[in-house]
Amino acid sequence: MSTGHIQFADLGLHPDIFTIGFFTLRWYSLAYISGILIGWWYLLKLLAQPGAPMARRHADDLVFYATLGIILGGRIGYVLFYAPDMILHPLRILRLWDGGMSFHGGVIGTSLGLILFARKHKLNWLRVHDYIACCVPFGLFFGRLANFVNGELWGRPTDAPWGIVFERTVPYGMIEPARHPSQLYEAGLEGIALFAILWFAFWRTRARYEPGKLVGLFLVGYGLARFTVEFFREPDAQFRGTLFGEWGFHMGQFLTLPMILGGLYLILTAAKRRTRVEPTWGTESVA
Repeated sequence: MSTGHIQFADLGLHPDIFTIGFFTLRWYSLAYISGILIGWWYLLKLLAQPGAPMARRHADDLVFYATLGIILGGRIGYVLFYAPDMILHPLRILRLWDGGMSFHGGVIGTSLGLILFARKHKLNWLRVHDYIACCVPFGLFFGRLANFVNGELWGRPTDAPWGIVFERTVPYGMIEPARHPSQLYEAGLEGIALFAILWFAFWRTRARYEPGKLVGLFLVGYGLARFTVEFFREPDAQFRGTLFGEWGFHMGQFLTLPMILGGLYLILTAAKRRTRVEPTWGTESVA
């Protein structure tokens, strides 16, 4: 076992917050709930500004569509991208409490939910996406913190003084190495840094009046952050020895490439989509 580094066991962290009878509240569940509630609160702040694409009544309805998209898309994406063997054991797919959610699948599921929501209420689906993109970093931040508390998705071995010795990351009999706390790297980049970029773009520029620009910034920002941090993460066990492993890339990096390219397209073409914006909520008309 590594010496001179932080021992994860000494931090006193546990995946469960408390258990009452058959009910157990886990940090991972609380992360999802907190991300959705705080994101909804922040969305209302954004919608109170001139030229909003929807009203408060729409935001309340939107929570249902977004939550459903996150859960279904995240779980189905995990099965398809990371654990296709689950298809042969359908009941395992329903065991959400055992973990296993894909962010990329969640993005696809949420986007489909938002498109259905926008069509139902006859709203501009791309502008709705812009506003939702500004709220997503909250969920990413709490989710990565929950990954750290769970002691999962750890990084590669490192000699850095901030390396952490997680429990049983190598077979018994081998020396336990200190590893990059890559979960915290992702919380900082995907959560704090990405939120700051989108906050500046929304509140200090006129990006929200160019449909697709905020979504594009989110996709590029997240994609670059995830692609970078993956170099510090331990490769997915199921892809070792495969073509992904030979190339030195992870599945997460491969999945971010379409996000980055799509985000760049949305940013570069956003100005062409700008039209006169009439508010759904508020009194000001925006040229």
